[in-house]
Amino acid sequence: MGGKLLTALTWVLAVVMFFPFFWMVLSGFKPEAAAVTSPPQFFFQPTLDQFAIAFDNNFLPYFINSVTASVASVLLVIALALPAAYALAIRPIRKWRDVMFFLLTTRMLPIAGAIIPIYLIANSLGILDRIVTLVILYTAMNLPLAVWLIRSFLIEIPMEVIEASRVDGANFFQQLTRVILPMVAPGLAATALLCFIFSWNEFFLARSLTSVDAQTVPLYLVSFISTKGLFWAKLSAASLLATLPVVIAGLVAQKQLVRGLSLGAIK
Repeated sequence: MGGKLLTALTWVLAVVMFFPFFWMVLSGFKPEAAAVTSPPQFFFQPTLDQFAIAFDNNFLPYFINSVTASVASVLLVIALALPAAYALAIRPIRKWRDVMFFLLTTRMLPIAGAIIPIYLIANSLGILDRIVTLVILYTAMNLPLAVWLIRSFLIEIPMEVIEASRVDGANFFQQLTRVILPMVAPGLAATALLCFIFSWNEFFLARSLTSVDAQTVPLYLVSFISTKGLFWAKLSAASLLATLPVVIAGLVAQKQLVRGLSLGAIK
């Protein structure tokens, strides 16, 4: 009885969590008038007009900017976090706990408290409204999280395997590419996906440091909220286009994501 009750409760929670996304998808295919009716309409004549409007409003440049900033920052994060996590997990440096604590404290500062010096530095360097600025900041934003996650995956690797590779004459690069990377690939995939999601959804930095050329998808969505009102159908269609890359990436990496997030759960 308890198991059935727990299953029913799980389904209820899943439906509640999924319903906003379902309603967004549904509203994206509605005419604008049907999206604001009360009571809401579940049956209507689907239309692609809202998606056409989204593309006519220059959706593609915002999309390209988001993809460029997110993918580039994720690649940099993985490239920097992996050797750092290796030093903290497999070859612990002195006072490594202090290093881990320092990485954790970098996540405690509200970004609003640092935006003024960041803006002044970017302005003095002439890199306001540039994709490279977002790449650097997204990398700095996600790097502490990536180091923590990748380290937790690396400490699960049996030291005997690494020592055996050393006995066989493998150097550091060979250990990293032929022994360590295949064993922590699911963890790296999970870390990369999480960092991609955080970068893709980031709004405050993009809003504060870009104006025209480097604006990202979250800023594009805000353009549908104006003094003329809130256009629910157009906003839903644009939001669906904005969420598709993350959904597709999650589906493609689903198996790796589940394996990565479960690493270290059972010893």
